[in-house]
Amino acid sequence: MIFSELYSAYYQAVATILKEACTHPVQVSELRKIIDQIAFGESVLNIEPALLEERWQLIRQDGTTPIQHAPSMPLTTLQKRWLKSIFLDPRIRLFYDNPPDYPDVNPLFTADDIRVFDKYLDGDPFEDADYIRNFRMILDAIKTRTPLSIDSLNRKGNTVRRTLMPEYLEYSEKDDKIRLIGSGCRYGGIINLARIVQCTPSARKFKYKPDKEIQIDHRTVELEVIDHRNALERVLMHFTHFEKQAEKIDQNRYKVLITYDNDDETEMLIRILSFGPMVKVVAPKHFVDLIKERLIQQKSCGQ
Repeated sequence: MIFSELYSAYYQAVATILKEACTHPVQVSELRKIIDQIAFGESVLNIEPALLEERWQLIRQDGTTPIQHAPSMPLTTLQKRWLKSIFLDPRIRLFYDNPPDYPDVNPLFTADDIRVFDKYLDGDPFEDADYIRNFRMILDAIKTRTPLSIDSLNRKGNTVRRTLMPEYLEYSEKDDKIRLIGSGCRYGGIINLARIVQCTPSARKFKYKPDKEIQIDHRTVELEVIDHRNALERVLMHFTHFEKQAEKIDQNRYKVLITYDNDDETEMLIRILSFGPMVKVVAPKHFVDLIKERLIQQKSCGQ
């Protein structure tokens, strides 16, 4: 394990209680509040009696502590090496201008130590200043429920303005891209962050309905997979980040249902075609027609 159990929620909760007890007697209500904020809901059943009954001889009956110095938990060398590796990730720049460096240690691993297969190479420009500025503005708008006016490029390269309520950000590990999911826009609420030219706070009023789901055009494609050369395993791994169901039809044939966003349909088409004859699209009809059309185009290119 990279991080010791000494850094777990139990230890963090008790350490916080002791820090308070070093400055003033801790009341039971304050003790319970700290446990509830830092540990788990049921932790009060274990930590509170252990402290108050002095089974853990850390808190006296009057709420003071025999400990003279507030506890500290410095990072170990291994933990600093692991964190340094994480801070080498370019995506960390979205959150930190100057992430901790830990100059006294070497990173535990680097990007050169990891070989990634089946991943697109045109990921988002996470270190671009405009991209970072847009990301942070969107993230802040999500937290504060602030509407945004967003100018973005469509597939034809034209600038389109949309005003929406940002709901959440979605990251695709396979595509290495971040998308904004918003609501209240008739032109669609899914925007790739790399396509955003600029975004600004909007004065438009939105009615907030917390129990209302964001309307996203979900579609389902039905595949028939012939499990030859681990085709089923490869399909399930390839679409691991999609909602899916698999059902055995006979000895080596399986039915696989994959749910995707309408905006990703072209990408889904390309991915499915990459499996060749091991995968057959059964439904819906319009997706079958797309497969046929793409195969005809590919065949014509060879003539």
